[in-house]
Amino acid sequence: MGTQIAFNGTPSTRGIDLTAEEYLKERNEKLNELSPYVKPMPGVMRLIKHLKAHNIPMAVATSSYRNSFEIKTTNNQELFSMFDSITCGDDPDVKCGKPAPDIFLVASKKIGNPPVEQCLVFEDAINGIQAAKNAEMNVVWVAHPELAAIYPGNNGADEKIFSLENFNPAKYGLPPFDASL
Repeated sequence: MGTQIAFNGTPSTRGIDLTAEEYLKERNEKLNELSPYVKPMPGVMRLIKHLKAHNIPMAVATSSYRNSFEIKTTNNQELFSMFDSITCGDDPDVKCGKPAPDIFLVASKKIGNPPVEQCLVFEDAINGIQAAKNAEMNVVWVAHPELAAIYPGNNGADEKIFSLENFNPAKYGLPPFDASL
């Protein structure tokens, strides 16, 4: 039958002989090993530099815990230094995770609490789209093709794009990209 994974002492037929705690420890070690090599998605630097140049307040709202976020962003300090605030999933003001709106509302408050209809969220996950809509914010789904194949349509997002290279800021009342960018 092969090896088994046991969660709460109950064997599974997944073929791994680990407890839930052992699995999570191993997974986290691997993530910590690989995360510093994460690179920004195509179009991210252009968009963030553009918004920063136009003094548009920006916040990161990630479900990742702070220590994980710091590991993932180690080699992307230029990018993350341009944000006005960063809210992580373990922020004490975030009472409920996505799809609850908490993380987006906390992030919004940290950048001056603009009206929610003026907030634009970029999301890559269905729970995040739902959280942004639950916060009554506009949301652009930057869809990974494999996820988009599983979840066709916009899934509640105001727009679905497959790359930030295809984002048109003017569509959302933001300054248009400089033609030279």
